[in-house]
Amino acid sequence: MNQYLSQEELGTRIAKLRHLKGLSQDELANEVQLSRSSLAQIELGNRKLNVLELQKIASILNFSLDKFLAQNFNIQTIHNKLEASVPSNDDYRISEPSLNLHKFTNVLLYILEKCGGKPNVGEQLVSKLLYFADFNYYELYEEHLTGATYHKLPYGPVPQALQMIIENMLQNKSIKRIKTNYFNAKQIRYIPLKKANLQELKASEKEVLDRVIEQFSDWSTLAITDYAHKDLPWIVSKEGEAIDYELALYREMPYSVRNYEF
Repeated sequence: MNQYLSQEELGTRIAKLRHLKGLSQDELANEVQLSRSSLAQIELGNRKLNVLELQKIASILNFSLDKFLAQNFNIQTIHNKLEASVPSNDDYRISEPSLNLHKFTNVLLYILEKCGGKPNVGEQLVSKLLYFADFNYYELYEEHLTGATYHKLPYGPVPQALQMIIENMLQNKSIKRIKTNYFNAKQIRYIPLKKANLQELKASEKEVLDRVIEQFSDWSTLAITDYAHKDLPWIVSKEGEAIDYELALYREMPYSVRNYEF
């Protein structure tokens, strides 16, 4: 391998080409006969690649090793070559989040139904429950739960469409807004007036929601905000920018929700 390329750069290039090919980490790891965690460590630059592994990855992702290892590596040049072998739009894996308004509404109703009556569960805590539900689900299944986009804001990750959705739900009388005092601090809370349609939630989605609610719904807003600020997707994101769901794949304990084999 080119001695001037760092492990981190090699891992970054592999991750970019994997995305272009439309493969999840699980799919590529299975093809290369690696554990998913090993591939994640390679993409992070924390694990060395041997020549055989790199050859397998090159064969699966259909790239030339000399172009891949070149100092003037050009992702667009390789992308043009890959286009001929990319599946149709129906088969191509889309990793970019796309908000599913109906799913988001049902997820929010489910969360409020389960824990909205607790005196500590205000608007800010609800936004953190949504964040962990979305990112935990993506880490487990590499699929989006609600497809909401979260931005790194001073008070924590918040779905950018949250206020719009809440106002719509208030108008539709799906929820009720109340203002309370909690430990001498003003708090906005939401009470569900309708039940979530459980037929809209897959068993895997409900399971992730239940785990998040069980873990965090008794926390204070301060505690869960501090916890979220130490989550890897939050740490490495830039202030004000969208938080990339793919970063959830690189979490470590206690944030990781998968059982990795090293």
